[in-house]
Amino acid sequence: MIGFSIAIGVFLVLAILLLIFRLHTLVNVMKQSDEKIGSGFNKTNAMIGMVFMVLSFILLFWYSIKNFHIYQLPIASEHGVLTDRMFWITTAITGVVFIITQFLLFYFAYKYQHSSKRKALYFPDNNKLELIWTIVPSIVLTSLVVYGLIVWNKVMSPAPENAEVIEIMGYQFAWRVRYPGKDETLGAYDFRKIDATNEFGLDLTDRAAFDDFTPRELHLPKDQPVEFRIRARDVIHSVFAPHFRLKMDAVPGMPTRFWFVPTKSTAEMRIETGNPEFNYEIACTEVCGMGHFSMRLLVVVDEPEEYEKWKAEQVPWLTKNPEYIAQVPENLKELAMIKSQIETTTLN
Repeated sequence: MIGFSIAIGVFLVLAILLLIFRLHTLVNVMKQSDEKIGSGFNKTNAMIGMVFMVLSFILLFWYSIKNFHIYQLPIASEHGVLTDRMFWITTAITGVVFIITQFLLFYFAYKYQHSSKRKALYFPDNNKLELIWTIVPSIVLTSLVVYGLIVWNKVMSPAPENAEVIEIMGYQFAWRVRYPGKDETLGAYDFRKIDATNEFGLDLTDRAAFDDFTPRELHLPKDQPVEFRIRARDVIHSVFAPHFRLKMDAVPGMPTRFWFVPTKSTAEMRIETGNPEFNYEIACTEVCGMGHFSMRLLVVVDEPEEYEKWKAEQVPWLTKNPEYIAQVPENLKELAMIKSQIETTTLN
């Protein structure tokens, strides 16, 4: 309510100033010639433009420096170094060009304001000038595109054979993850088998699905390649993990993928940020419905030994839901029962 009142007050002040300016203009119209009035307007607008430029630059640099720590988050992946370097090179080049062009825009408007003592110089074309402003931007932009393509090919290359494969599934309005068991192979899935319990639609005609497990939080091993296999169950979602510089859409019917190497454990990041409650997380950056804001998945980066210990403690989904063994084909039922019994005995 206070913010709304302030906005109304600012609007009224601007409206009053505009009316005063218009009244002043009408008085000048009655006192002066059109040429003098036009000259006064040009000078006023030129001065306003210069003041606006100076204040805008001051605000730009002040805000950027003051809030640099907010949008420059610590990097926690190998490829993040590459993408950040590309981002800052691009920002530096385009930023310098922006400052130069904006300065010239306002400076020329001030320097070459209307004057009855000066006549504008007109020429139809200038081949040399046109070649310069065509060739130079083309070279710079081509260099940036080629550099970006090199980084893209490195980031989006096939995952190493030893990568830890993890499936991430988005649905309204949460994330679920699935890991392969001891066979290190994710089982097949079928969207027609999805129900309230079988959220991934595990296809139990594939024996590789017997030992898959589905924890409530995502654990990753430090300094080891991880491949995310991403899909959506209903509408488009987007996997976003800013500290890993990771963003990839989850699209229904079109699985996507992304691989990276985490370089800092959760414990190390807590020390670096000075925040003992710091946690990595995955958020959804695709507006997917009214509950979009709640799509948050806790991510824990463990040391390799801790990660292997955590994996060994996980219980296969089929062991937790033995009633689904009825869906297993007869020739595989005995195998599923034996695996379930082994896992249960190990847990006990």
